[in-house]
Amino acid sequence: MPIYNYKGLSVEGRGMTGIIDADSPRSARQRLRSNGIYPTAVIEQEGTGLRSFSTAQPRTRGTLGTQELALLTRHLATLLAAGLPLVEALTVLIEQQEGQPAKQILAQIREHIREGQAFSRALEAFPGDFTQVYLNMVRTGETTGTLEPVLVRLAGYLDQQLELKNKITNAIIYPAVMLCVGVGVLCFLMIFVVPRITTVFNDVKQSLPWPTVVLIAVSHFLAGYWIVLLGLAILVIGGVSRVVASPTGRAHIDRFILGLPLVGNVVRMVCISRLAGTLSAMLTSGVPVLEAIEVARGVMNNRVLEQAVLRAQDNIREGDSIAAPLKRSGVFPSLVTHMIAVGERSGALEEMLDKVSHIYDSEVNRIMTRLTSLMEPMMVLAMGVIVFFIVLAILLPIFQMNQFIR
Repeated sequence: MPIYNYKGLSVEGRGMTGIIDADSPRSARQRLRSNGIYPTAVIEQEGTGLRSFSTAQPRTRGTLGTQELALLTRHLATLLAAGLPLVEALTVLIEQQEGQPAKQILAQIREHIREGQAFSRALEAFPGDFTQVYLNMVRTGETTGTLEPVLVRLAGYLDQQLELKNKITNAIIYPAVMLCVGVGVLCFLMIFVVPRITTVFNDVKQSLPWPTVVLIAVSHFLAGYWIVLLGLAILVIGGVSRVVASPTGRAHIDRFILGLPLVGNVVRMVCISRLAGTLSAMLTSGVPVLEAIEVARGVMNNRVLEQAVLRAQDNIREGDSIAAPLKRSGVFPSLVTHMIAVGERSGALEEMLDKVSHIYDSEVNRIMTRLTSLMEPMMVLAMGVIVFFIVLAILLPIFQMNQFIR
């Protein structure tokens, strides 16, 4: 069924715009008039005809950001709590959206539901926007009749994951920008500025100080071979990308990262926080344990930890507890396995997993904040030392020349 953009006037004479799905422009105008909207323009969107699930191709590239998805989920839960049917709640959300991609996605989901599909089944047409965690929790909410609280829990889960991602991004982006700017300035100085300044020393008969010799050698090397160095950098980046793309190479890199003194601990805590938070949200929503673990292990983005959880999953399927195989793997801290074991014994596994997630979120935030506060003066100091060396290497021969003239 096609989707139409419309412009019109309400009964009060207020201008209105939005989208509506109908069999034809005439049918769209009739539906708008029945809703109290007098259309002035009805234009069909290109390429938005809806097809059934048997012929539709799933969209693998997402258009909804995590923040936008969390907001939509929370609004939908609020509308359902107010007593609105699902189709009507989606209609209200569509009318509230300003972004065209979100309108189109919600309109297509609504149309699939009108055709008799379940809500979770309609979401499966957009795997790039709705993850397996989202789909499993919605499916469980539909089965148990608790869709509204599940959506509220999903919105909270998405907010927590977004907050953790933003903390890491904000802690990394400033040092990364500083490093790129510093390297760029130094390369510019060494390739274009320093060679012009040091040419005055070529006719000097006396020997140059060692800082000047080093500076001239480095400058000539960079100026003469910068294309070769750039090509090598591209080859290295391409090689690393190919290694990361292979399962074996990715496992070796993940194991190497986990073995790094400080970075490894941060990566481990981020992965554990994601695992615990996802498990807590899914188990609280009623998703079976094995199914929740199967989905949750994919959010860690670390092959070493994923394999440990996969082996634990096999043991759990055979009747073992969750904490015991995770402890035997040797890659999870004792605090995590101990808290999970306490949660299993007390029947409060979801609460313990949620506590684990918050504990490691706080620890990651503390470490990243401290690292950022330390890296800023260290980078400024390093840049100052390098600039001081360049200035010293340039001024020393000048001082020697003055003494020679005297």
